[in-house]
Amino acid sequence: MEFVGFGEHAVEFYDGLLADNSKAYWEDHLALYREHVRAPMEALLAELTPEFGPGFGEGKVFRPYRDVRFAKDKTPYKTHCGAVVEQGRGGGAYYVELSSEGLRAGGGCFHLQSDQLARFRQAVDTEVHGAALERILAKLRRSGWRIAGDVLRTRPRGFAEDHPRLELLKHRSLYAIRSWEPDDTLHERACLDRVRKAWRQLRDFNEWARDHVGVSEKPRR
Repeated sequence: MEFVGFGEHAVEFYDGLLADNSKAYWEDHLALYREHVRAPMEALLAELTPEFGPGFGEGKVFRPYRDVRFAKDKTPYKTHCGAVVEQGRGGGAYYVELSSEGLRAGGGCFHLQSDQLARFRQAVDTEVHGAALERILAKLRRSGWRIAGDVLRTRPRGFAEDHPRLELLKHRSLYAIRSWEPDDTLHERACLDRVRKAWRQLRDFNEWARDHVGVSEKPRR
């Protein structure tokens, strides 16, 4: 299936789900979700994976159901559709998401486990790899990306207060995000070009994460 854009009712579907996150709404609109959201996302991912999959793995579209076992919010459905190309969480990722707010792309080190965090900090601590990451992030910022992540309030143990990359060392996750509000491009094949261009800008960041953080050896919680 060739990607030709998300369906004309894709954003409308998520507007409705935000207002009524219930099994009744979901079942009443399931056909719309499959045609206007899920199938186009699968087609988009299928066209992008041949370029971005090598070295990172196969692409997958995330399931629409929330894990509410330990959550205070018991609403059953995610209010977005996300897809990713990655070999394992944290070691670099090409991510795309559709919601009522439009389109979002992202990449980097999401949800680092303890062994990944240790490798991340070890690499940031070195002049060669740490400085390389600084240059990569600066370039992304200049291109319109927002750099985010979970950050410690104080310096991590074992690092000096005057470390030249202390702010990076405080990160427990580190990723880049950019967004586009709903527009005509979302429903056209040009949306593929938008995501492809964004993911190409993320390549250096993701390759840094793959090479210096990698996949966790611990089971996911």
